[in-house]
Amino acid sequence: MGDIVLTSPVIRRLAQQLEGNTEIHYLTKKAFAPLLENNPFIHQIHVIEKSVQEVIPELEALDFDYVVDLHNNIRSRVVKRRLGRLNFTFNKLNVQKWLLVNLGINRMPDVHVVDRYLDTISAFGTSDDGRGLDYFLPHELTIRNLNLPVDFVAVAVGAAHVGKRMQPSLIIDFCKQINLPVVLLGGKEDVDAGTEIASNCAQAIDLTGKLTIHQSAAVIREARVVVSGDTGLMHIAAAFKKKIVSVWGCTSPVLGMAPYRPHKYSMIIEPHGRRRRPCSKLGNKCKYGNDNRCIDSVSALEIAQAIEKLWAQ
Repeated sequence: MGDIVLTSPVIRRLAQQLEGNTEIHYLTKKAFAPLLENNPFIHQIHVIEKSVQEVIPELEALDFDYVVDLHNNIRSRVVKRRLGRLNFTFNKLNVQKWLLVNLGINRMPDVHVVDRYLDTISAFGTSDDGRGLDYFLPHELTIRNLNLPVDFVAVAVGAAHVGKRMQPSLIIDFCKQINLPVVLLGGKEDVDAGTEIASNCAQAIDLTGKLTIHQSAAVIREARVVVSGDTGLMHIAAAFKKKIVSVWGCTSPVLGMAPYRPHKYSMIIEPHGRRRRPCSKLGNKCKYGNDNRCIDSVSALEIAQAIEKLWAQ
């Protein structure tokens, strides 16, 4: 989900640079299509469920001029080969990432992945417009029926991989240290965690498993402060220029995936101790074992202090 949001500046800049002279089509998995359906810069979304072979015939029939490949994997290479058009392909820097993760040798450029995405389309004469990420909500969407407080802290409970996921005990700990209303966000897979947190924090409103992705994004847009791990909701918060406390575990901002141009007072919280991070590119592995994961060594007090600081600013 976060990767989709991070590509939004590329869509916007291509549309602006080639205004009136182009159509932009977006190919992604069916599950991610809702993230793009309200983007005014996209003319058509093509979706796959299991294999790119499902959509190759319709893509070939459209006779594209160019292909921009921001994924650079086996599936996208199949698309490029079948369409046979001039393509512009993102450099994933896999060698540099391997060196960093496995040997602790940092050869990664000090450049955010979004800026590297934009470099991929520089041949079109595009440049950074300074606007950051986009997230477009449906015009008819409302969250008034949720009866949320006027001001609140939104907390993203889940994450795709356990190495990026704040444990309920950590969230309970920092929630108890702040006298502020908290709204818990997450998918159906986070319901048990949300229930545990809400039962131990009187000020917590548990919305895990109850909202669509657009509704969760709308809640984030209204939050005064957002607390999140390295997740898609973190990037959505950055798109809305929110004050973010981003909490890092087995991944690291050095990989180029920190919140992109969020509110200027945003803060990054990382594990304490001499841990050699990142443990993995995706956060699916921890060098220190399942009982001593990096995210578990993050200080709840430090998170609470960061929340209170951003709340007051």
